[in-house]
Amino acid sequence: MSRIAPRILTAAAVAMFGSTIAFAQPQGPGYYTATPAAAPTKTSLITRDTVWKFHDGAFAAAKAPERDIVLCQLVAQRVGKLTSFTVGGQALDADTLSKCNAKAN
Repeated sequence: MSRIAPRILTAAAVAMFGSTIAFAQPQGPGYYTATPAAAPTKTSLITRDTVWKFHDGAFAAAKAPERDIVLCQLVAQRVGKLTSFTVGGQALDADTLSKCNAKAN
């Protein structure tokens, strides 16, 4: 009995850890996608703790702890006006994107 309990706990820990890793993985090009209006001068950037990579005309990043609008504003501050910002495949509406772009440099 004492040998079985640690194995069950280990299996449960592996299952929980594995599901966390799967959740943190970007979906497609990224959980977040930010399309700048102008061509960027750099192909990567970091907003707080989030790494963004430029590929196929947009910056992409994995899921992050910040609110969606905050991430959008942080990217806009670094790359300028955005033509779109998607979260989990869903684009921000025009009003929210406008609020995001208000922080653009």
